[in-house]
Amino acid sequence: MIYLDTAASYPILPEVKQSLNEAFEHYYANSASSHLLGGQVSDEINKVREQLADQIGAYPSEIIFTSGATESNNIAFKSLLLGKEVSEDKKHIVTTQVEHKCTFAICDYFKSIGYEVTYVKPNKGGIIETDAVTNAIRPDTAFVSVMHVNNELGTINPIDEIGQVCFDAGILFHSDAAQSFGKVDIDVDDINVDAMSFSAHKIGGPKGIGAIYIRDLRKKHLMPVIHGAGQEDGLRGGTVAAPLILGFGAAIKYFGKYYYSFKSKNVKQYFLSKLKAENVIFNVNGADTLANCLSITLPETDTDTLVRKNETLLCLAQGSACSSKEIEPSHVLSAIGLTREIADKTFRISFPLNIDYASMDKLADEIKVFS
Repeated sequence: MIYLDTAASYPILPEVKQSLNEAFEHYYANSASSHLLGGQVSDEINKVREQLADQIGAYPSEIIFTSGATESNNIAFKSLLLGKEVSEDKKHIVTTQVEHKCTFAICDYFKSIGYEVTYVKPNKGGIIETDAVTNAIRPDTAFVSVMHVNNELGTINPIDEIGQVCFDAGILFHSDAAQSFGKVDIDVDDINVDAMSFSAHKIGGPKGIGAIYIRDLRKKHLMPVIHGAGQEDGLRGGTVAAPLILGFGAAIKYFGKYYYSFKSKNVKQYFLSKLKAENVIFNVNGADTLANCLSITLPETDTDTLVRKNETLLCLAQGSACSSKEIEPSHVLSAIGLTREIADKTFRISFPLNIDYASMDKLADEIKVFS
């Protein structure tokens, strides 16, 4: 089977499998325990904390491990806004129309407790423009959240510029970096971000583990999202998932070399060249995008039959993984102006690291059959 849905989840890396096996065999103790084995586990966890911090130009003390980007996004909003970091008279949030659905759910919660939310529209290329965010900011704006890379389009937003706007205005800035981490260079100081979310399974790590960066974490007055016995600086209680964290560390260490090799293949360019004689629309043509992800519309293709006839050959995503089973069209595709009919003929193709040219030829051939 040809797997073409890595934006939803990457296959686990072999080095991560090995790390998990070793962790379950040797690092089974509770990291909060005071005995020798507990201390060893705690030390290994902190090595990964340092590893992640080094990757983004942060301090280890600013990294909290979570169950994934959804939890990290919840912590970013709730811990900062419901703590004592923002004046009580500032109850306006700015985010975008193309965020992950968990961000919409979080914003719905904040609206239920008296906040107002402005959703910035992307341009036709799927990019959130800095001016659009600037124009949405008000005197009572407390928080801005703009994802680094869109999970359906692969577009890379100018969060360094947006971060500077927020910094100048004294507004907290958060970015969901689940799709960008490991694929785009990140320096939290350069982009003036106050909080950033990460997920291990987007870079070949295990599911169920992620992290959040919070600037000057120990100097802030934050609301715990999970009350517990004080783990993760009291912000996120519960026994720390040591094996998953160590697997995350292996993914951080090894994913980059695989991704660099993948980029050298110019996979997107090769695949699109195979389709150039067909009626294909590249939805974010000209925008800055990830090397592994593209969104294409096939207006003359019987896409329903294409998917049905190839369900045992091709793993294809129509819309994002979190909404692909819904009847409504993708909110991201709607935001860039695609109609319901056109959205139904649109695919997000996200290539695995080990994709070969023969597999891309096969995908192109199957598209031609139903066009």
